[in-house]
Amino acid sequence: MFRLDQKVAVITGGGSGIGRAISVLFAKQGAHVHILELDAANAKNTVTHIESEGGNATAHICNVANQKEIIAVFEMIGSADILINNAGIAHVGRVDNTSEEDFDRIMNVNVKGVYNCIYAAIPLLKKGGGGIILNLGSVAGIVGIPDRFAYTTAKGAVMAMTLSVARDYMHDHIRCNSISPARVHTPFVDGFIKKNYPGKEEEMFDKLSRSQPIGRMGKPEEIAYLALYLCSEEASFTTGCDYPIDGGFIKLNT
Repeated sequence: MFRLDQKVAVITGGGSGIGRAISVLFAKQGAHVHILELDAANAKNTVTHIESEGGNATAHICNVANQKEIIAVFEMIGSADILINNAGIAHVGRVDNTSEEDFDRIMNVNVKGVYNCIYAAIPLLKKGGGGIILNLGSVAGIVGIPDRFAYTTAKGAVMAMTLSVARDYMHDHIRCNSISPARVHTPFVDGFIKKNYPGKEEEMFDKLSRSQPIGRMGKPEEIAYLALYLCSEEASFTTGCDYPIDGGFIKLNT
């Protein structure tokens, strides 16, 4: 079950964190993984790891916010069965202290970047007779999180895009779903805490961990397992859905 043999999977931000975990798992399950990354070192490291385990992976250094770059990369890849829109960035701030520059930066990566990749992938998925698009959302797009105005707005847009794409391309045999994680322990989180809470790293890590009722952050591999199911033939009846994976954050947090 859950094999991806002969499948071509394009994974944005596949060089680290959740994207790396998905890339490694999908390659293990038989897919040829194409990693779209801004960070060349992370991309190379992940490809090397996958190849050391007998898998197939190719790195493409590009910016998801640049449509011309993305279209060129997808044309180079030539065919695709799966697209994982994982690349994203964060921002701390409410609407009244979020600058236009920061708002645009979040929208360009977290919203336009998803649009660009879907735009470029649809012709390839159609050519192959169908496929799967999986977007990485967030619990922020469902319940809102304090001091995350731009990020919450972007993730809400990703959920709306998921519904629209699922509806518009259903008859092309293209399924589109999203996953909404709560906090997941990745190098991104460690860097985020260090940047925004200098000198209080341990305190903030503990606080953020305990904000999940289950008492800890998620693991990237746990998100990858759900992604694998949703991109497998076993999930062929599933489209237009969002799947929170949140340690009880949405339903049990008080």
